[in-house]
Amino acid sequence: MEVIAAFDIGDRRIGVAFSDPFGEYAIPSDTYFRTGNFNEDVRAIAALAEGRGASRIVCGLPFNADGTESGQTQKTRRFVAALQEMTSLPVEFEDERYTTRAARNDLNAMGISAKKDKKKKAVDSLAAAYILESWLARAKKELKMKEEREDYDEENNVVELVDEEGNKDRFEHIMTFEYKGEWYAALTPEREAEESEEEEDDEIAIFHIVGEEDEETLEQLEDEALLDEVFAEFCRQYEDFEDADEAAMLDSDGDDEE
Repeated sequence: MEVIAAFDIGDRRIGVAFSDPFGEYAIPSDTYFRTGNFNEDVRAIAALAEGRGASRIVCGLPFNADGTESGQTQKTRRFVAALQEMTSLPVEFEDERYTTRAARNDLNAMGISAKKDKKKKAVDSLAAAYILESWLARAKKELKMKEEREDYDEENNVVELVDEEGNKDRFEHIMTFEYKGEWYAALTPEREAEESEEEEDDEIAIFHIVGEEDEETLEQLEDEALLDEVFAEFCRQYEDFEDADEAAMLDSDGDDEE
């Protein structure tokens, strides 16, 4: 459970909203009226989030309708940069285009007069809630996609390798095997969904497994002679594995016929 704080940052007022503890929906809270002291305003906003036990802050980032940045965008970035210095909480942006307009339309539909100060406060806090709802919906979608990807990886035995420069490549794990007291992993680049099974055989990459359990790393074999030996051992063990698997299927078929 975590509470997310959201702010709609304006020159005069800052709308405030919080999520419920389960991150299911956004609740308009209040409107903070800026004092004219930039640092004081930043401290006050940080205190609002921390005081509610928020674990994260989401700030609306205003763009022009065509997606370009405006002077208000730069003002918001400056405020958020200061907020990040003021709090240890992670601070994220969320596109806030049309949120204020949507808040005004909703309040008009509810019959709240635009001339009342109450309406101005309500617009800001409701806009902050819309910003938070947008962030929550996107976070849920990204989490679902991540879970689906992890399920796919587990089902298809897919691993992701990261090199020293931070580049990532995805491989399908074929087998882990031992040769002369050392352990090796045979991987092949992940097959794209649109690739057919009839296409030519995938490249096989052999890696040396180095390090203790839970801290293991994969190293490429630089010694070509050793690589040839290890690859030959992989082919032998893999062929044995395939033969054993085929034999097991034949035995199973025989049992069914009896």
